[in-house]
Amino acid sequence: MSDLSHYQQLGLTEDASFDEIQAAKERLKQQHSGDQKVIENIEAAYDSILMDRLRLRQEGKIKVPERIRFPEKQTKKVPDSFTPGLTGKGPVWLQKLIDTPSQADILWPTGIYVVLGAISIYSGVSQPSILQLTLALGVGGCLYFLNRKENKFGRAVLLTVGGLILGLILGGILSALATGLSTEIFITLVTFLVLWMVSCFLR
Repeated sequence: MSDLSHYQQLGLTEDASFDEIQAAKERLKQQHSGDQKVIENIEAAYDSILMDRLRLRQEGKIKVPERIRFPEKQTKKVPDSFTPGLTGKGPVWLQKLIDTPSQADILWPTGIYVVLGAISIYSGVSQPSILQLTLALGVGGCLYFLNRKENKFGRAVLLTVGGLILGLILGGILSALATGLSTEIFITLVTFLVLWMVSCFLR
């Protein structure tokens, strides 16, 4: 059986591309899925064509496309969903600490801290113990979100405690700016803001 007959079996010409050969094989196998003998003939024709193509390439009679010969020269397309992070910027420990959150990773903590902030504003005036409760819930939320990212509880505790301390200190310093809010509520809100940033942008 000549090489040409193998091409004819697949319904191709000798100048068919590899993709066309592959597609013809798959199409014919699908058409004759119930006939094992025909499928064997299709596979044999396909194998013969590939072996013939390999021999011709080795003899230099077929030019290999640049994309196959030099794949490393091909430019890599960046996926549309790629979000550039801090890769290559700053020290390694900082890159491991900073997170590039998804939209969901930002929305959940935002919703929780907004609700806790609203409860603190509306209930904290009449019931100061509510502030302690909302602050405790805020700390717990931060701890949960950080631990969920990398499942490192100790690290999550350290970052949460650091965020809590920073929030309380920053709130105390900025409390002079509080107009219409008690100092305690203002400090709580600033602490929520810091905890939100920690839970969203650190890991």
